Amino acid sequence: MKLTSLDPWIKQKTFASDLADWQLLKLNETLALARGKSAFYRKHLAGMPEKLENLADFRQFPFTTPEDVRENPLRFVCVSQDEIRRVVTLQSSGTTGEPKRIYFTAEDQELTIDFFGAGMSTLTEPGERVLIFLPGETPGSVGDLLRLGLARQDRIPLPYGPVRDPNHALETMSRAGTGTNSEREQADCLVGSPTQILGLARRWNPRNKAPRTVLLSTDYVPAAIVRELERIWGCEVFNHYGATEMGLGGGVECEAHRGYHLREADLYFEIVNPESGEPVPDGEYGEVVFTTLTRRGMPLIRYRIGDRSRFVPGKCPCETGLRTLEKVRGRFSGFVSVGDETLKLPDFDEALFPIPGLLNFSVTVTGVGAEASLLVETQMLTNVDSTSLVEQALRGVSSIKTVVRCHHNPHEVGNLLKRVLKRGQNA
Repeated sequence: MKLTSLDPWIKQKTFASDLADWQLLKLNETLALARGKSAFYRKHLAGMPEKLENLADFRQFPFTTPEDVRENPLRFVCVSQDEIRRVVTLQSSGTTGEPKRIYFTAEDQELTIDFFGAGMSTLTEPGERVLIFLPGETPGSVGDLLRLGLARQDRIPLPYGPVRDPNHALETMSRAGTGTNSEREQADCLVGSPTQILGLARRWNPRNKAPRTVLLSTDYVPAAIVRELERIWGCEVFNHYGATEMGLGGGVECEAHRGYHLREADLYFEIVNPESGEPVPDGEYGEVVFTTLTRRGMPLIRYRIGDRSRFVPGKCPCETGLRTLEKVRGRFSGFVSVGDETLKLPDFDEALFPIPGLLNFSVTVTGVGAEASLLVETQMLTNVDSTSLVEQALRGVSSIKTVVRCHHNPHEVGNLLKRVLKRGQNA
């Protein structure tokens, strides 16, 4: 099994020094930068030790939350405004709430380009064509940074953008050249969001060449979608883990598909008990917390991302020395009570995405307690009544009162579902 491409990349970035020593050095540099330049951290870290003597001491430092960033993001910025190359606005998942703004310098974006290139070396070979179904028109956007990273690794990036016309996307994906190069001129690898790539697979003409590999990103990746892509295309599917606050990239799977190997030269990861905030042992589930190690524009210290995962014990079959973070299966905020049941977003994903022809769905909960009802709206490939299929699938999740309505208009289901679940929790 091939060693993850992040292992040699991290050794090169850390000058082959011990990773823990590198992280301690960079943590102290980040703390000094934040104290000296960030109005937020100057106050937030008051009373904390000036210097860490070891990594274990870091657990006494306070967390940073999304609410902190949302309240006044400019107080986090550690450089002059003219050094900021890109600002990313993240809308709140609620109906009110201010958006978060994350600031990056050109050097910060260079770190992401470097990571993207290294990570894509895990699942692509030199000369392969990579079709990018991510936003990429704006300089510094995720698709644009991926394009630059691929080009540096001798891959051929094919920027496309989000899928708005599936038939056109399929034509682009399978477009052949002329003569003996026709096979090579089709896409070898696809990169995109889970539901958009699933939609392409379910519309795919089997007479065309299937991609060799697929990288799913930008959202939680249901295992049911991975299985469907592998079944339809016979391809190998990899997961990417990241968030805008991380600088877009956090980790990527190796061929063992055991979890993510992490960008540990640029980010320091912890798993903590969501209630007590104390670190948990490897193998125990908790909340993912990260700290930026090399970012200048807007460093984040012990940032609570809200994802639920764990460090997988034992050595990965790829023989890397890096830790493995289990695939994230959802967020601590992503649940809702329906009667006596507590349902999570992944429960619906794993139950519904195996339904033949299903492209996407939304879920709305009305009422509370025993009077709660569940409305499921599906987007199907063909004009079929999915009521019985959905009801049958949900019986495996919970014995709940289910109301199903079917429609066929494309809509942004992912964000809607997360909003509904969050509101349900607070209700």
